[in-house]
Amino acid sequence: MGMEGLLQNSTTFVLTGLITHPAFPGLLFAIIFIFVVAITANVVMILLIHMDARLHTPMYFLLSQLSIMDTIYICITVPKMLQDLLSKDKTISFLGCAVQIFLYLTLIGGEFFLVCLFMVVGSWVGGSLDGFMLTPVTMSFPFCKSREINHFFCEIPAVLKLSCIDTSLYETLMYACCVLMLLIPLSVISVSYMHILLSVHRMNSAEGRRKAFATCSSHIMVVSVFYGAAFYTNVLPHSYHTPEKDKVVSAFYTILTPMLNPLVYSLRNKDVVAALRKVLGKCGSSQSIRVIRMATVIRKD
Repeated sequence: MGMEGLLQNSTTFVLTGLITHPAFPGLLFAIIFIFVVAITANVVMILLIHMDARLHTPMYFLLSQLSIMDTIYICITVPKMLQDLLSKDKTISFLGCAVQIFLYLTLIGGEFFLVCLFMVVGSWVGGSLDGFMLTPVTMSFPFCKSREINHFFCEIPAVLKLSCIDTSLYETLMYACCVLMLLIPLSVISVSYMHILLSVHRMNSAEGRRKAFATCSSHIMVVSVFYGAAFYTNVLPHSYHTPEKDKVVSAFYTILTPMLNPLVYSLRNKDVVAALRKVLGKCGSSQSIRVIRMATVIRKD
């Protein structure tokens, strides 16, 4: 059997990782720190919104959906990346790669619409359709050039580079799909923020304007990171891309954004902070009661 036959029949890919040279402790620590903060912040948000009746409003329900998406989103890329950094085995199965692509497309597509159009069911359905349409086509191409994906997860542009047939038609269709999924939500977000900023500018209180602009600027920063990185990856021509740039940009919206979303959108909110204090107060009271009961038992003994 020739080399092409071996490659076509192979059931695994090799991920080169975020960096090609050996991992250094600083990078490993940074990734673990971001991962832990992202998981903790998003899980706390989900639990708080579920537990506190004051947060049972449409806005917080949508934020809980965003936290669910971000939790799953970061879990499909970072654990495998950490495994690759710590292990010499950087392989991923064909099925594992397909599942990673599907979940990535579903969640990123859902987040595009959720952040902008506030449609929970529509965002999940739209993201799932994106995954169901693009994943089977991507994985149906014959891969006979190599099995080494120059990336830290199975991102479609990196996977398509391994195909031994022309994928230009599929890339054009994917480009059109991405333009619609990016530009429509981003346009609505931009118009919304323009109205918000104009309203803030008309406020009489200088202190109120300062606080409102500070809040809006942090929100705009997160939106810019998420959509800017997605725009670079999926819309800009190939001439702008290099493997190293692609990996760094992808890290912004697959690793950094899931950490920033709950910190900026939710945990700075006074209602969320009040709910968190209430829960911590209950935990502290329960612990105090346990200590008192234990002390009473000891005295009786």
